[in-house]
Amino acid sequence: MIVLLPPSETKRAGGDGPPLKLDELGCPALGPLRRELVDELVELAADREASRRALGLSPAQDAEIERNAALRTAPTLPAILRYTGVLYDALDVGSLRAAEAARATARLAVGSALFGLLRASDRIPAYRLSATSKLPGQPSLATRWRPVLEPVLAELAEAELVVDLRSGSYAALGRVPSAVRVDVLAEHPDGRRTVVTHFNKAHKGRLARALAATKSEPGDAGAVAAVARRAGMTVERSGNELTIVVPA
Repeated sequence: MIVLLPPSETKRAGGDGPPLKLDELGCPALGPLRRELVDELVELAADREASRRALGLSPAQDAEIERNAALRTAPTLPAILRYTGVLYDALDVGSLRAAEAARATARLAVGSALFGLLRASDRIPAYRLSATSKLPGQPSLATRWRPVLEPVLAELAEAELVVDLRSGSYAALGRVPSAVRVDVLAEHPDGRRTVVTHFNKAHKGRLARALAATKSEPGDAGAVAAVARRAGMTVERSGNELTIVVPA
């Protein structure tokens, strides 16, 4: 089983690993586009105004541009430790025990606008590039990634169950039609259900933690739902679609 996570805009600074080595990342078929995007971001960082426009940044966020300028020389961290924020706080991979942590390293992957697909242990620097960013003179990132990323994801899905927790913009970079997909809905006292926005990430982080740590090997959506229920979550299933239902 592979649990495919979204990245986060916020990323932990620094690192204890050597500078980025693209040829050591998983999924080598993604290497040429990874290299193109790194080169483009480093070049773009020399023009702050253009960087702000392309990346949707304010002048107060110029440190993000400096991160991109240093992509080739900055220290690295495993991807699962680089990303921060609500989902990763709920996942809390650092608190997993040894056997659970080993399973998490094997099962967790991250969809990335810069790297396409990262395994948990892939070492990367801090960077700024979102799925909706538009680099100057280039097609959308979805247009660029889809032809190279979708075959990699299809091969992965043939070998293992994929649980896709990515948001819409990141799922658009490379679709996985056979994946188990997860929504989060809030149920009101009158029975109405509404979409959960911000805390959607927290609930998906809890699910990712349960799936990363479990000793079982879920093979379909029903088995994924069973793991979630054992973790105390209320889950409904319709085919490969799971809905986590939480109190409003």
